[in-house]
Amino acid sequence: MTAFDYDLFVIGGGSGGVRAGRLAASLGKRVAIAEEYRFGGTCVIRGCVPKKLFVYASQFPEHFEDSAGFGWSVGETSFDWKKLVSAKDAEIARLEGLYRRGLENAGAEILETRAELIDAHTIRLVKTGRTVTAERIVIATGGTANPHAALPGHELCITSNEAFDLPELPRSILIAGGGYIAVEFANIFHGLGVETTLIYRGKEILSRFDEDMRRGLHKAMEQKGIRIICTDIIEEVQKSPSGGLVARTLEGRTLAVEAVMLALGRDPNTAGLGVEAAGVATDERGAIVVDDYSRTNVPHIFALGDVTDRVQLTPVAIHEAMCFIETEFRNNPTKPDHDLIATAVFSQPEIGTAGLSEEAACRRYPEVEVYRAEFRPMKATLSGRAEKMIMKLIVDAASRKVVGAHVLGHDAGEMAQLLGISLKAGCTKEDFDRTMAVHPTAAEELVTMYAPSYRVRNGERV
Repeated sequence: MTAFDYDLFVIGGGSGGVRAGRLAASLGKRVAIAEEYRFGGTCVIRGCVPKKLFVYASQFPEHFEDSAGFGWSVGETSFDWKKLVSAKDAEIARLEGLYRRGLENAGAEILETRAELIDAHTIRLVKTGRTVTAERIVIATGGTANPHAALPGHELCITSNEAFDLPELPRSILIAGGGYIAVEFANIFHGLGVETTLIYRGKEILSRFDEDMRRGLHKAMEQKGIRIICTDIIEEVQKSPSGGLVARTLEGRTLAVEAVMLALGRDPNTAGLGVEAAGVATDERGAIVVDDYSRTNVPHIFALGDVTDRVQLTPVAIHEAMCFIETEFRNNPTKPDHDLIATAVFSQPEIGTAGLSEEAACRRYPEVEVYRAEFRPMKATLSGRAEKMIMKLIVDAASRKVVGAHVLGHDAGEMAQLLGISLKAGCTKEDFDRTMAVHPTAAEELVTMYAPSYRVRNGERV
């Protein structure tokens, strides 16, 4: 008889943890999974899923406006914030139920409690104080919004966690940050009728994305009426005597708003987890250090997803979990593949991207061909909307492989998923060229850009 209570104990009920626990249990392993809040993790409960639902809600004002150009007459419209929140809550509850049923049907034991490590094989269940042991442990506790505790008045601000459940929709909001969370919420709040300002310390929003995508989205957001302040930061937030909040910035601006949202990154969720007691190494940000197989420095303890601070995306955590199962329980050592990950920013317009930005490609390859198109999409011709689409292909001139593909415009995220397959397969520019276009679509531009817009050789445009 084994000396351990479980073959596998999973700490964290998000996408990565649930996938690891469910698959291991389906293989007949004795599995327990502990979650202190709700199953589904950041993505389902307070991240991707509610965010995308709110994105849809915020798009309707533009749909109503655009319909006039197509002969429709839309009457008086109104928006009910509480009704949206209630509908979102119902959908999240449904999804959480699916996560739970998947675990139960596989035979995993669900523990609704915080779990903390006592040593390399022992876990304490905080709710009851009971201790259990496991042969293998997976840490999949995800990340948590950075509260920016050094900011005077940070306790008056909200993060993305609270943004989904505000009792009332504010009339105005200041969002600090320039990453995808800040940008997406700026578009959401603006679309729902909130006077929105985005403030970011950098020179341009969305660092590490392709420069054309960054500039194009910035321009589109400002044309909609979103105020964007770059190269500045909030230095203090105070309550206003007349109600609301006042934010003062490094550059001397005074911004009076009803709400301030901090979207200044996410930290690995390891505080108080007991990783030190178990001997698990972490880096300077608190992220758990792992090898190519998601192993920590303690051989039988593994970590998946955002808590490792490798690539903070839900599909990546799920992929890492599946690789863990292959390696540990199917005798098939498998490394997670973090190369060429397609991703999207659900701004308005969206950004969809796969592979290298132009800037990154030029640093990696001696000569790069850039194929770029900027055009007004077909829908905008009758709606009268001035918004433009931008599409780019980045090609390594020597191998002819398409090493980057970027889209700014409606449905860019959907395109990015399919572009990711093409780039992962190693398709060349000639493969794109000999692919028939689907007409009339915006995406056909990706296979009809036959001549490069320009070349970059040794970092210089030629």
